[in-house]
Amino acid sequence: KNIILIGTAHVSKESAQLVNQIIMEEKPDTVCVELCQGRYQSLRHKDKWQEMDIFKVIKEKKASVLLINLLLAAFQKKLASQFGIKAGEEILCAIESGEQIGAHIELVDRGIQITLNRFWRSITFWEKLKLCYQILFSLFDTQDITEEDIEKMKNEDVLHTLLEEIGKSQPKLRSILIDERDKFLTHKIRSAQGQKIVAVVGAGHVPGIKASLNDEINIEELEVIPSKQSSGFLLKWIFPLLILFLFGYGFYLGGSKGGKEMILLWILATGTLAAVGAIIAMGHPLTIVSSFLAAPLTTLHPLIAVGWVSGLVEAFTRKPKVKDFENLSNDIQSIRGFWKNNITRILLVVVFTNFGASFGTLVALPMMIRTLNL
Repeated sequence: KNIILIGTAHVSKESAQLVNQIIMEEKPDTVCVELCQGRYQSLRHKDKWQEMDIFKVIKEKKASVLLINLLLAAFQKKLASQFGIKAGEEILCAIESGEQIGAHIELVDRGIQITLNRFWRSITFWEKLKLCYQILFSLFDTQDITEEDIEKMKNEDVLHTLLEEIGKSQPKLRSILIDERDKFLTHKIRSAQGQKIVAVVGAGHVPGIKASLNDEINIEELEVIPSKQSSGFLLKWIFPLLILFLFGYGFYLGGSKGGKEMILLWILATGTLAAVGAIIAMGHPLTIVSSFLAAPLTTLHPLIAVGWVSGLVEAFTRKPKVKDFENLSNDIQSIRGFWKNNITRILLVVVFTNFGASFGTLVALPMMIRTLNL
């Protein structure tokens, strides 16, 4: 097969022009684009957000993954807006040019939900906290990025250096978001129909695809969402039992006063920090109160998280309106917009109250042990 690989910057005007020019000149049998079905639908149908069921997102515990997805989309939209080009324009250009010449269009990327879930389940609680913090407070700082910088990212040597740096600081992030997808894209591109294929992918994937073209790739393995780690599952059950044991031991050693003091410490630490999380997310007053009341109980229940409770309360008290769905694409381009839009604020409530309650357990535990005078 004759595979023509085009490495692009997803917010580059020159990339969009280059894609159109090559497809028109080469007239391939198939045009492969770095999209999955979900991202294709969101690009083609801008009002797709209006079909989202926020209550279902919370109940299925997908709020954190959705928030990360929106944050990553926000960064790309911010750059696109800065340089006067639609995010993913070169991908849409590839699809339109391919359709114009009658080529088959092939979506060759792995599903975004699979990628994000594989990553989310592979990192620890503290890595999740660090990642959310870094993305939330640094994604929007794009003032120093010039259009020349965007075009330089298509240079293989610069990209190689950049990916090496990512690999040092976030090896799991690089492995799942880049290395695994390189292999997935490679398999899909080389198995696409036709003899002449033009593949349009982000420039960061080009070195990996070229290196994997002759490798044997197990595509099924790359699509499996790993089950939650058994150690984490056991910890969810062991930790509440440990806390309950400490309550009982407190009553045994210190009598009624000692036991009550322990319970009060637990309520104040977990409830207060969960409420602080709701305040940071600018939740409704009822959401703040519910976070405080629910956290001491949900932290002792392995199957219920305080974010599930606080998120549902926020969703009921401030139900997302049509304008929230309509404005979502614009609102996620600024930090203020994340807190202003009812949809993203619900997601922030879920994430911040969960983090607050988890941090509260870490604060409460040594304080409770100290009251035993061990």
